[in-house]
Amino acid sequence: MKQITIQTASKTYPVFVGSGVIKELCTFINSAFSSISKVMIITDETVADLYLFDIEHALADFQTHTCIVPSGEIAKTFDVYSQCITFALENKLDRKSLVITFGGGAVGDLGGFVASTFMRGIPFIQAPTTILAHDSAVGGKVAINHPSGKNMIGAFYQPEAVFYDLNFLQSLPLHEKRSGFAEVIKHGLIHDSSFFFWLHDHILSLEKLPVPDLGYMLARGIEIKRDFVSVDERETGIRAFLNFGHTLGHAIEAEAGYGKWTHGEAVVIGMLFALELSRKKIGLSFNHEHLKRWLEQLGYATELPKELRLNKLLERMKQDKKSINQKVNFVLLKDIGSPISYEMTDEELLNGLYIFQKGE
Repeated sequence: MKQITIQTASKTYPVFVGSGVIKELCTFINSAFSSISKVMIITDETVADLYLFDIEHALADFQTHTCIVPSGEIAKTFDVYSQCITFALENKLDRKSLVITFGGGAVGDLGGFVASTFMRGIPFIQAPTTILAHDSAVGGKVAINHPSGKNMIGAFYQPEAVFYDLNFLQSLPLHEKRSGFAEVIKHGLIHDSSFFFWLHDHILSLEKLPVPDLGYMLARGIEIKRDFVSVDERETGIRAFLNFGHTLGHAIEAEAGYGKWTHGEAVVIGMLFALELSRKKIGLSFNHEHLKRWLEQLGYATELPKELRLNKLLERMKQDKKSINQKVNFVLLKDIGSPISYEMTDEELLNGLYIFQKGE
């Protein structure tokens, strides 16, 4: 087991990474809280079918109530959020209660937002079950989606702890592995060139990831995210660099319809576009074709779908949370590990998207 400490302005908390760490959940809760009245588990249909017994067994010391939500981004809606709040009220949770988010990034975002708003905020613990959640479970961003944009309704609300049990990752389907691994690649590109090249040299297939490699890359990704959020908890500065690839990625997800593309697969397209912009605008020297071949070997699409309308993507990007006065700010790279923020005009973006979509 590896323990990583996340220290932010509002809270310091541990992240436990390893096989079987969920067994330590009761011990941690008993030591961290003087008393817990009830525990509300928020999980999705897929994870509940596979692992609900495991999490309930790990919480055997406590009175638990399990709220099961739809799988995927459909969980991050006003309706599902309201259902969770109603569930908490019906089961008489109070300010001494605890929320456990048990699932992927969508469940963590939703459940964290439920915890942050129920009775003006009760504690929660993240228990991620996907590779993608190594990014979303750390740092305190919790949110639901709006039809006009992803994660538009949310808060910065740190968990009490993160229990990242690698045993839960073994059942992930291949498309979910791709979705999560995209964020691992992102961490290397924005912060650690040696880690990026380690990934490139060691991860040649996502179908079977050796547990030692999986544990190393997820722990390193969490450490990299820690380096950003510990300095800039509320994204007023360098934390925005964690959005590399996300400006276009989020636009693709929203424009295609949530669930048509996984988050990570859309972010890969966004990163490739950002790397092209980095080459043209600030002179990044990087072998893009080599990267594309590796990504294609791993099963990623590397081209912007022809059916997506560029003017609609632009409007989506202008609604991005990093945009100010409808000006789109892109995270670009001066070099691997050296990100900057770069303001783009509408004309520059439309022209860049046109060339990128044509594959030139």
